[in-house]
Amino acid sequence: MNRCPFFYRALATCAAIICLGITAWPSAANAQTTAVGREFPRAALRGTLLIVAPPEVLLDGKAERLSPGSRIHSPQNMLVMSGALVGQKLLVNFTRENTGLIHEVWLLTPEEAALKRPRATPERNFLFSSEQQTVPHDDGKTPYDQLPKFPQ
Repeated sequence: MNRCPFFYRALATCAAIICLGITAWPSAANAQTTAVGREFPRAALRGTLLIVAPPEVLLDGKAERLSPGSRIHSPQNMLVMSGALVGQKLLVNFTRENTGLIHEVWLLTPEEAALKRPRATPERNFLFSSEQQTVPHDDGKTPYDQLPKFPQ
């Protein structure tokens, strides 16, 4: 029975490619533990996150909410469910979506936490009437004897 001489050569080439591919493929353990060089978006802010009852969270002590499609990335850059982090106080970088809800969260490694990043600031430039100071004030035109008495 005659066989094509190219058959054996092609078979040997395929076997060599498969062997090289298996040895060159990075191991799964290696891919999970290397979080060096994670790039965060410029809009990401730093904060301390405490998940109370998903989607309710405390961000720097203020009540906030996670967005419906929010993602939480572990230090190994794997997705983590918010229910697994209930009650843990975590240092994070985060971004918000257009409605102001927290959309993407990255749990930080000690090396990433050492890098400086801006913290969350108030998102409004006005005060509600309930937040304004209610202590009596002087408008500068009141006679001295009619000035309000301040508590001592």
